[in-house]
Amino acid sequence: MPVPMTLPKSARRPLDIPVGVTVKIVDRTLSVKGKHGELHLVLKGELDVKVEGNHAQVVALKENQKVMVGTTHALLKNMIQGTHNLFQKKLSLNGVGYRAKIAGKALELSVGHSHPDLFQIPEGIIIETPTPTEIIVKGIDKAVVGETAAKIRAFRKVERYKGKGLRYFDEKVILKEAKKK
Repeated sequence: MPVPMTLPKSARRPLDIPVGVTVKIVDRTLSVKGKHGELHLVLKGELDVKVEGNHAQVVALKENQKVMVGTTHALLKNMIQGTHNLFQKKLSLNGVGYRAKIAGKALELSVGHSHPDLFQIPEGIIIETPTPTEIIVKGIDKAVVGETAAKIRAFRKVERYKGKGLRYFDEKVILKEAKKK
């Protein structure tokens, strides 16, 4: 006989819906609309979202579907947060001559190659370069923002001996010691 599963504490608490954000569920599709845009999520399994006033709660309709409640709760939380306030990731360029600039709908990176690298900016993503050595990636979908930042970082990962390359703004890089004779 299976042991009844309890939900994580975070999934038991209802989510607060800020003013200006609407959460609707139509035909197993969850829609969240805010001042920055709209996101959709198709509900998997036997789950439902109860919206009462300015609170939303993810509920499992069957006992064996409780495993998806926490994941759906986190996805809904990120959708609400992204449509109300944009998610952002900061990258910094470290190295002599390393710089970035926006060229039309592309990000142009000079990171030590013989030619500038071009990165096409995906739909729904905003990229800013306040200084030539700083890149800010913004968007309403947390997963797409993180994936875009990772793709940009992949052009020149941090080199462990001198610390040159693209790194996340809060990333700590432990430099290796050079070989000694």
